[in-house]
Amino acid sequence: MKLYLRLAWRNIWRHRRRTIIIVSAMGFGLSLMMMYDGLVDGFNQAIYGNAIKVLGGNIQVHAAGYRESAGQKPLLPLADDAAVLETMRAQPGVVAAARRINTGGLASSREGAFAVGITAVEPEVEQDVNLAGQNIVAGRALTAADGDAVLIGKGLAEAMNVWVDDRITLTGRSSHEEMRRRTMTVVGVYDLGMAEIEKLNVYISLAEAQTLYDLPGQSTEVAVFLDAIGGERKMIAALAPALPAYELDSFEDSYPELQYAIASKGQVMDIFSVIILGIAGIGILNLLLMAVYERTREIGVLGAMGLKPRQISLLFILEGTLIGAVGVVAGVVMGLAFNGMMRAVGLDYSAFSGMTSYTALITDRIYPGWGVGKLLSRALTVAIIAALAAVLPAREAAQRDPAEALHAV
Repeated sequence: MKLYLRLAWRNIWRHRRRTIIIVSAMGFGLSLMMMYDGLVDGFNQAIYGNAIKVLGGNIQVHAAGYRESAGQKPLLPLADDAAVLETMRAQPGVVAAARRINTGGLASSREGAFAVGITAVEPEVEQDVNLAGQNIVAGRALTAADGDAVLIGKGLAEAMNVWVDDRITLTGRSSHEEMRRRTMTVVGVYDLGMAEIEKLNVYISLAEAQTLYDLPGQSTEVAVFLDAIGGERKMIAALAPALPAYELDSFEDSYPELQYAIASKGQVMDIFSVIILGIAGIGILNLLLMAVYERTREIGVLGAMGLKPRQISLLFILEGTLIGAVGVVAGVVMGLAFNGMMRAVGLDYSAFSGMTSYTALITDRIYPGWGVGKLLSRALTVAIIAALAAVLPAREAAQRDPAEALHAV
């Protein structure tokens, strides 16, 4: 096999310019895929990563039994939320872990009543991950000491015709299923550029919710925020034995449409990648077919020396595979170089943040990933296409009769 590899390696560089063109095509195709994967990673972190922050974090920890009635947001207190916080904060990749109380209710004003999700937070703990608190357009953010204070979205403020210092009434159930109502002052208005989301979420302090909903010193959820999306399942699997009395869910469980949106982009590119590399594979097919006709006498000599048709065929398949391997190396180098440069300077996408509701969450530059998440499958695709492209020329070479080939001009 070593001899075949040496012969194949020498043969692919006989026509250096031709080989370089094909290798460049294969490498450029692979590098484009890496660039795309890196950009998608960056956009996912900038858009969906922020959407996940708005929707409650990458992972949520609840008391046992929560999933059965999750749609009603039951107020099931965590038995030992301090221990859960300690465990979560010790995990690599965790940016923040915070106690919360989540429930549903009504927000009322002179304009009418609106169904909302009421989220009680510890503002100082979540200051680096709570986008509502980071995007205040009027008034101020919540503080842990706030009593009858509420932070609402701009979309809800406009629908209710209220603003900072106005009073609204929040109504919801306590942990004992009793209706609780409290009139609160709007201390701040946040703007995410997503009116529908802003209409559905209001924030109060955790201490206020503990009093309002008969949960002294308790919380019903620990929200965990990671530095990147994609590792939730792995972390939950690793933590499940350490937290057997709790239910751990990722955003994929709570909001499967987000995961579908993330996955669908990758599936589309997988299809295009095969098409792009297939076109480059035609170049390998052409190169090796030309080699078969140009090296007819050489093939005859190899046959006369005792090489069997399958061995001659193997030689050409190895040539195609080696061209693919060189293309992979070239593509990886080009892809890493581009993504490394973009990771250093970033991509200013702020001018397009108003195109859709989700892009409104882009508040800064987008920094692509390295694009290596699918590198193994991409590289295998290149190698397989290169090998398949060599099958026809290899078969053509193997069928040459040595006696006739030796007399070819």
